[in-house]
Amino acid sequence: MVLATHAMGARGLHQAEAPVNSGSSGHTASLLPAWAMPLLERLAGTLPRPTLVAVAMSGGVDSSVAAGLLSAAGLPVVGVTMRLWAEEDFERGEGGCCSLDAVEDARRVCSRLGIPHYVINLREQFERAVVGHFLEEYRGGRTPNPCVRCNETVKFADLYLRMSRVGASHLATGHYAQVEQGGPAGVVLRRAHDSRKDQSYTLYRTPPEVLIRCLFPLGSLEKPRVRELAAALGLGVAAKPDSQELCFVGGGDHRELLAKELTGSFSAGPVVDREGVLVGRHRGLPFYTVGQRHGLGLAARRPDAEPLYVYAVDRARNTLRVGPWSSLLRSNCHICRVVALVPPSSRGWHRATAQLRAHARPTPVTWRRIPGERAAIRFATPQAAVSPGQSLVLYDGDQVVAGGEIEVEPGEEFN
Repeated sequence: MVLATHAMGARGLHQAEAPVNSGSSGHTASLLPAWAMPLLERLAGTLPRPTLVAVAMSGGVDSSVAAGLLSAAGLPVVGVTMRLWAEEDFERGEGGCCSLDAVEDARRVCSRLGIPHYVINLREQFERAVVGHFLEEYRGGRTPNPCVRCNETVKFADLYLRMSRVGASHLATGHYAQVEQGGPAGVVLRRAHDSRKDQSYTLYRTPPEVLIRCLFPLGSLEKPRVRELAAALGLGVAAKPDSQELCFVGGGDHRELLAKELTGSFSAGPVVDREGVLVGRHRGLPFYTVGQRHGLGLAARRPDAEPLYVYAVDRARNTLRVGPWSSLLRSNCHICRVVALVPPSSRGWHRATAQLRAHARPTPVTWRRIPGERAAIRFATPQAAVSPGQSLVLYDGDQVVAGGEIEVEPGEEFN
């Protein structure tokens, strides 16, 4: 199958095959409902002229509507889809949001909107920085967040740099988040209006100098409104389901990927309870994570026994430690690789709310910086499943303050 799209040429995006967005914005805007007009006005007044916006398009409804809104606002727009997979995987449709079908969906949307579409090959960067990191983290007994990693090392790094080198002044995506100028870093990252779809958690590692050049047109919208806009624009992806999987796992289980790629680097070992009593055997530590209950293969010792959860992955002893729900609860933790959009005003303890997972409920904490790009976190109420490797993001109201990766110090158990 041949893609009816374009490779990004060396001459730059500003020399695409036709006048970018010429004459199409008025028609596109006329398709939208009246309630969307104030949003278009805000987008139109956001950027200086001349400018060119590259929209990262996955073939889904969110990035498609982001492109449609920017086009309707009269901004010069081009669509860019990242190719992250080898040719054979690409043709088989593997790779989720970056598969051949997804690229075709993005191309059709761009054709409908009257904007150019490009495919950029970032396969090597993605395999090294995201998939490789994912495997190494599981090998080390940690639970990574590949979406955070992809945003940090590929989408808002390699893609952003390549787009800026060929004429794009801004990068837009379909993320649900809000940015505005201001604050100590010159830019403020806030939660989206739709708290159920908010993705500011996955964006906390984006450098301020990149974030200030990012546009998130969906930040003030709720998901039903986004689908309404997609239908009004006549986009074929209006009813396309949201992706619920890791893009490099496709429809499979990530454990299948771990078994294939980490063969020879793990071995079976003991599963012990809090008293150190052997209660079973595990197949290899990479297949388990803190908080896991299902798939442990443990028989109930008595009918009224409490369910058992993984509360520690002991790599030094190749041992999985399990216990009742209460064994997961922690009152504090440390985070490493800390980045701060709003540096603390002093070395003391500061109040904030913390989010431990992409869609977890925020919880009150106090925190302070400690040496080595680290921070100490105290939870107001004990938290379960504080998983090493996962990101913990700190907020002041709806504003992202700082964040880092949960760590386990030598000899420390999460109990």
